[in-house]
Amino acid sequence: MPRYRLLVEYDGRPYRGFQLQAGLPSVQGSLERAVKAFCGEDVRVGAAGRTDTGVHATGQVVHVDLAKDWPAETVRNAVNAHLYPEPIAILAAERAVGDWHSRFSATGRRYRYRILNRRAPPALDQGRVWHVKKPLDAEAMHAAAQVLVGHHDFTTFRDLACQAKSPVKTLDVAKVFRDGEEVILEFASRSFLHRQVRSMTGTLAEVGVGRWTKADVQAALDARDRKACGPVAPAEGLYLTGVTYD
Repeated sequence: MPRYRLLVEYDGRPYRGFQLQAGLPSVQGSLERAVKAFCGEDVRVGAAGRTDTGVHATGQVVHVDLAKDWPAETVRNAVNAHLYPEPIAILAAERAVGDWHSRFSATGRRYRYRILNRRAPPALDQGRVWHVKKPLDAEAMHAAAQVLVGHHDFTTFRDLACQAKSPVKTLDVAKVFRDGEEVILEFASRSFLHRQVRSMTGTLAEVGVGRWTKADVQAALDARDRKACGPVAPAEGLYLTGVTYD
C-alpha cells in the first residue's frame, strides 16, 4: 500500500485544530473527506503536529496510505480540487520511502509567531496576527529569548492539559526581530510541549512592553511552575512553518 507525503498549508480560523473531533470542523477531517471524494477510500491522515484551534500552517507535513498507486501529482491536484473552497491546500506530494512517518520520523519542527505592533488594528490580516498596540522592543525580547535556548525543564511554559511524558525539551532556536510594523518570533525544536510557543511568546511580549526583564524570564524558567508564566499569546498569530526529516 503506497504512502504519500503531503506538504500542507491552511488557515486555522475555521477549524477546531488539526485533530479530528466528532461533530466539529477540523483540518484532519477535511483532508480525509477530500481524499475519500477523490478515490472512494476511508483513510486516516497522520500529521507531524496537531495544531490547536485557530493556529495556521505554511509547512505542515501529513501522510496518507492509499490502496492504488497513483502519481503523486494526481493525488495533490485531486485532493486540492475536493478541498475547494476550504482554506486548505496541498502544496506538494511525493511517494514516501520505506517506513517513513510524518510524526515519528520528524527530527524538528519550526514555528513562527506574528505580532502586528501598531496602534491601528489589522484589516487584511484579522485572525492572522496578534495585535499589540504598545511599542515592543524586539531587541530586548530577542535577548530575553536566549535564556530559553537549550535543554531545560519547560514546566513553566507547558499547558496544564499537556500530555507529554516529560516537560524537558531542547529549544534549538529562539529569534525575535522586527520587520516593519510586525515583530516576528521564530522557534525551532525537535518537539514542543502543548502551547509552549504561545506561552513563551506571551512572556517575551511582557519584556517587549517593559513589564518584564531578561532576569524575570530566567526566573520564570527556573521556577518550573505554570503560575510563573506570563500571559499566553492568542492562537491567531501562530504558524507551523516547517518540519525537518533526516
